Amino acid sequence: MGARLASGVLASALIRLAEQAGGHAMVLHKGHAEAGAFLLELYEKGRFCHFLERVWTVEGGYRWRPLPWSADNTEADRGAFRSRRLHSDPDLWIIELDVADEQRFTVDMPIGA
Repeated sequence: MGARLASGVLASALIRLAEQAGGHAMVLHKGHAEAGAFLLELYEKGRFCHFLERVWTVEGGYRWRPLPWSADNTEADRGAFRSRRLHSDPDLWIIELDVADEQRFTVDMPIGA
């Protein structure tokens, strides 16, 4: 396995990419700088779209996987979900990304392989 991009570097890259796309980003929880997992909250023009998590594939690389989430869930539901995830993984990075075109943005998103 080759060198892996540190989680802190990937977090910075995601934030810069969102800003370059005319959006904004916010770190909701800073995880482990070298090896923390990722949970992304994607918004399009202030409207919640979905959660993404970075997962390791059987092919030997990372990909972003959308998590099942109902449109009826509230901010309180999302907060409870974040808390549960942090309870099970305190090294988790949680980053909120708000962009103009979520589908186009996710195509260009780095995965940190």
